[in-house]
Amino acid sequence: MIDEIPELEPLAPSRRWLDEAWQGEPNAHAMTLATTAPDGRPSARVVLLKGLDERGFVFYTNLESRKSTELFAKPYAALCFLWKSMNRQVRVEGPVEPVADDEADAYFASRPRDSQIGAWASDQSRPLESRAELERRVEAYSRRFGESTIPRPAYWSGFRVIPGRVEFWQERPFRLHDRLLFVREGEEWRRERLFP
Repeated sequence: MIDEIPELEPLAPSRRWLDEAWQGEPNAHAMTLATTAPDGRPSARVVLLKGLDERGFVFYTNLESRKSTELFAKPYAALCFLWKSMNRQVRVEGPVEPVADDEADAYFASRPRDSQIGAWASDQSRPLESRAELERRVEAYSRRFGESTIPRPAYWSGFRVIPGRVEFWQERPFRLHDRLLFVREGEEWRRERLFP
């Protein structure tokens, strides 16, 4: 419940709610990422949270994908976690920055080998003639790297959403939901309840 969030900042309760969500949600780290297209239209898709610390929320992708192109042009994003089994939602808004190369290298090295090959084989967000073409590319990169260590492609890295606003939402009967908002003000956070 919202009343069980005593913190004056949102990152500790975000981690706690995420940890609790893992108990009942198989994809608790799935989050909707919203960006802005060059024409000003919103664009949303589900990505996976791969890091959460005092600096923000991290996900990884092809830097030539549509989402990356939009983030480089307008480096601001919104995230939304929905944990239906817990009747909870967390919304995050803030500026976006690329992760450091050493951070991206470490995460890439931790991925399953087939996922590493997939990062090389996919021209993410570009037209694909057929599934067979993708399978041929996977096979070609599998042969290329053999049993050797697979390096991170230069066009593959991560982004960090630096929270400026974080809202915790808890479903309550009769749509009288609990909402708690944290807004960053310099180095501090302002905390306030919102009407449902």
